[in-house]
Amino acid sequence: MALIKGVKGIKPSMGENCWLAENATVVGDVSMGNNCNVWFNAVVRGDVCSITMGENCNVQDGAVVHGTLNHSKTILGNNVSIGHNAIVHGCQVEDNVLIGMGAIVMDNAIIKEGSMIAAGAVVLANTVVEPNSLYAGTPAKKIKDIDAKLRQVIDKTPENYKTYTTWIDKD
Repeated sequence: MALIKGVKGIKPSMGENCWLAENATVVGDVSMGNNCNVWFNAVVRGDVCSITMGENCNVQDGAVVHGTLNHSKTILGNNVSIGHNAIVHGCQVEDNVLIGMGAIVMDNAIIKEGSMIAAGAVVLANTVVEPNSLYAGTPAKKIKDIDAKLRQVIDKTPENYKTYTTWIDKD
């Protein structure tokens, strides 16, 4: 069973059909919409500020979602995918976004709708990522507009992760 803990009397809330891996951690002021999933060794830590997740979000293995006390809460829109070992910290991620494996998104950044942050990219604090854009590098810069192939990856990943939850044995 996942580690779910309250902080100062505030406990995480989850919509319908959410799935948490046995060693996922969800703490404090966290609100998840329907059909979200949090994978192995991932941490969603709403201890110092709120974390709001829309519907159909996936936080993949080893990822961390957090914020900064009195400075930056984290808001994830619908259909957001956070790749393995990514860090999403005190930022706003709009609908239909994929944050690649090992990427870092820092405080008060805004990732606009339909965008992708490449694996290993570092989105600096206060950066505004253009809608429907691929950003990569350190610091992350726009590489190109999202094409049909990348759009398919962004759109399919949340559905794929909902499916993957059904593959896990229930013992």
